[in-house]
Amino acid sequence: MTSNRLQSIAAKYPQLQIAVVGDYCLDRYLEINPARAETSIETGLPVHNVERVRPQPGAAGTVLNNLVDLGVGRIYPVGFCGDDGEGYELKRALKASSGVDLTYFVQSAERNTFTYTKPLVMAPGRPPQELSRIDTKNWTSTPEHLSKQLASSLAELLDQCDAVIVMDQVDLENTGTVTTHVLETLRAYGQGNLVIADSRRGLGNYPPCLFKMNSAELGRLFNHADPMDESRTRSFTLQLAEQNRYPAVVTMAEQGLMGANPDGTLFSTPALPLRGPIDIVGAGDSVTANLAAALAADASLEDALSLAALASSVVIHQLGTSGSASISEMEALLGYLKPQR
Repeated sequence: MTSNRLQSIAAKYPQLQIAVVGDYCLDRYLEINPARAETSIETGLPVHNVERVRPQPGAAGTVLNNLVDLGVGRIYPVGFCGDDGEGYELKRALKASSGVDLTYFVQSAERNTFTYTKPLVMAPGRPPQELSRIDTKNWTSTPEHLSKQLASSLAELLDQCDAVIVMDQVDLENTGTVTTHVLETLRAYGQGNLVIADSRRGLGNYPPCLFKMNSAELGRLFNHADPMDESRTRSFTLQLAEQNRYPAVVTMAEQGLMGANPDGTLFSTPALPLRGPIDIVGAGDSVTANLAAALAADASLEDALSLAALASSVVIHQLGTSGSASISEMEALLGYLKPQR
């Protein structure tokens, strides 16, 4: 990837419309000053004094954050939050993001706002230390009327968007945005569109589209119980692209990225060198966002993988946040790497 090629692809981003259908989370970071530690008089337990609270969109919202930083012209979040304080914070953060249209984002008193509360000990001269996370999730099925509303939004956006990202982040099936109704709509109307799917529970029940997953998820998809080596990953990635008749992309942590086209062409992009302490949270989401934007801008799969590798390298060096990568940050990284090669 060269700077000129990066700029050529990115020049098309302001004209793009991309929908992100998925589970929007509030990432609430609580920055704790250890110098202000106390002991509770009532309980005798340690008290963590928070000096700063950082709320930002997480989960599918992290993908959206990356699209915003890439300069995508119009971004449509499709999902929901609760009619609660966390929902207020999440909607406020989404509204503040450039290019985001909340027409299809629903606030419902029948749902909790999916929230990750992340206490961080901020000791001077040290990377942030995350303490035990506190989660708020939904453990009941998404109401039928809400599920159908989300499916209807997807059908509408498939007609008008250059790309659609479907991201399932919940632990229990049908408790989030990507319900059976949404998948049925994707199956009925998604063919011929650029749709990128990613799910923490696996993509075995998804209709054919561009599947993005890690190598362990790929192994499970093919009922392969043993650890995945590079040869097996290559074979399964090619099979997946051929079966779906769409490209397939696999992340392999420190081994980089692999992608295959349905015609049997395979590309492997190595991970970039580490440049200090890392935090891998959000790296996969940066890959998803960059794949969607680059492919929607008519980049080749090989170029899209290169951009995704650049972005994820930027993100993992952002500590104490599920980060994002801008074009200027990716270009700066290219400039840094050039003399290293």
